[in-house]
Amino acid sequence: MASDDGMGQSLRRIRHVRGKSLAVVAGLAGISTSYLSRLESGERALDRRSLIIALAHALEVAPSEITRSGIGLGGELDEDRSLGDVRLSLLQASIGAPGGEIVPAPVLEARANAVLEAQRRCDYSLVGSELPSLVRDLHASIAAGRDDEDLLKLAVLTHVQGTQAWLSDIGAGPDLAWQATVLARQAAERLEDPLFGAVSAFGTSFGLLSAGGFDQVRRLLAAAEPGTATPEAMQVSGMLTLANALVAAAQGDTGERRAALDHAADLAVHTGDANAMWFGFGPSNVGIWRMSVALEAGEHQEAAAIAETVDPRALSATRQAAYYREYGRALARLPKRQTEAVLMLRRAEKISPARIHRHPFMRAVLTELLARAKKDAVGRELRGMAYRSGLPL
Repeated sequence: MASDDGMGQSLRRIRHVRGKSLAVVAGLAGISTSYLSRLESGERALDRRSLIIALAHALEVAPSEITRSGIGLGGELDEDRSLGDVRLSLLQASIGAPGGEIVPAPVLEARANAVLEAQRRCDYSLVGSELPSLVRDLHASIAAGRDDEDLLKLAVLTHVQGTQAWLSDIGAGPDLAWQATVLARQAAERLEDPLFGAVSAFGTSFGLLSAGGFDQVRRLLAAAEPGTATPEAMQVSGMLTLANALVAAAQGDTGERRAALDHAADLAVHTGDANAMWFGFGPSNVGIWRMSVALEAGEHQEAAAIAETVDPRALSATRQAAYYREYGRALARLPKRQTEAVLMLRRAEKISPARIHRHPFMRAVLTELLARAKKDAVGRELRGMAYRSGLPL
């Protein structure tokens, strides 16, 4: 298993290479020297996009240099074996030489739906094994001009909800996921369909978000206009609104954050729990997004309180994993609730190991919890998760 000593020590190494003191970097990032020191030592989790971006700017590096995305893929998860082939299929599609077979649209749709359903179940091994041939055949069929509109729609959904989501979940890094984002965007531009343009905008926004392009994301989301005339459009509009709330939280815009969340909640009342365009939008999903947005804003108590209003039994596997992960992340920062935090994270790991082992935020949270771990049963659970994540013990 590959070892990775976490974002804190990565941050420290970069600062030393840059020849900058704690005081200088802390001042540029807008935090105290003592807080930066605790981030570097792992006593505090570096688990907010806004803080990672601020530190990257202070150190004059890309955010991925701090998060070390894609480092430590040691091959211990089944889906890792598919990563190289998925990468090659995306590169081939991007240069117009997919190398696949021409397949009828209904057959490709059935294959894509199976992949997206597997992604929803967190069956990442199956997704990884099926994606390369699906990407090749889908783009070969598009190039042949067969069932053009249907296949372009399928390309948008496959790349945003399948390829990009899978790459993100297994920790493959933002640059490779961006290849899928570009392919989805190209397909959406050819379609000129506002609904699929909005789906593409959602995927593009997360690609930009990881690089700190907050203003660009706000403009992109504002320009997307799926409307609310149909249930599908209403659900997609709701997801764009939730994405806007997350960006507002990263920018410290409390008013916009709360307004966006309230608007999404209102839309969810009308749609109920649904799954148009594979988004799974509805009241339950809004609850999880409220947790994530509160965490991005540094409101851990608020996130924990929201978690207590959500029934995880009503969620799909992928949403359950997100629920327990975010709940654990919130509890980790609250006094005397670290034991509960470990138990929540362990539940998330059982559903989706990759979402704990590979996500830089979660690795930072595990590192912080390790710094305070006791030698009891819960401590053993924590050390087990840390070991499986490739963190030093």
